[in-house]
Amino acid sequence: MERARVLVLDDDEQIRATLRRALLYGGYDVSLAANGEEALQKALEAQPDLAVLDVMLPGIDGLEVCRRLREDRPELPIILLTARDSVTDRVKGLDIGADDYVVKPFSMEELLARVRAHLRHGGQSGQILRYADLTLDTGTREAKRGERDIQLSTTQYELLRLFLTNPRQVLTRDLIMDRVWGFDFEGESNVLEVYISQIRHKLEERGESRLIHTVRGAGYALREESNRDA
Repeated sequence: MERARVLVLDDDEQIRATLRRALLYGGYDVSLAANGEEALQKALEAQPDLAVLDVMLPGIDGLEVCRRLREDRPELPIILLTARDSVTDRVKGLDIGADDYVVKPFSMEELLARVRAHLRHGGQSGQILRYADLTLDTGTREAKRGERDIQLSTTQYELLRLFLTNPRQVLTRDLIMDRVWGFDFEGESNVLEVYISQIRHKLEERGESRLIHTVRGAGYALREESNRDA
């Protein structure tokens, strides 16, 4: 079986070496970059299956690399490494297109768990999931609202797939976090709310009716409803 390829961007040589050893031991092929330009070049050459990007860099920083990679590779899982622990900074990274973030200093076990979580759905057989005028091809990861194509990041895809495999059911926040991210954010992050907002925007971009609804005090549900709620 072909090994998954991971691109690592960090300007700290020791961190790069540590991540390389851990990822190689975990069974991944690893490409290393010390700056943003090198990371973009390595992404073209190596075609990674996942990218781990440090945010704070001179020149082209990790957020800009993330933005460019997301434009070229909408399906590429991207994990940001950041020393900034504020909600605002984390939301900014998610809005740019990151799928996840890890705050420095980080546990290597936690980072590897997140890498596995974002790669775990690769290679599954395709099927067409449908609800109302929304369709999702799990083989090609192509989504449509009616005839309109919708571009999804890896985490947006996983979240929408979860809703489409459980239509009309109320999914709790804890269940969604476990199924999509594979771990607990310890209740202090609004990462799920950010992604719900992103998906709603994409599904309703041309004034279409809301399909993902907030169920107050319970969670979220994919359902048709005449009145818009939160």
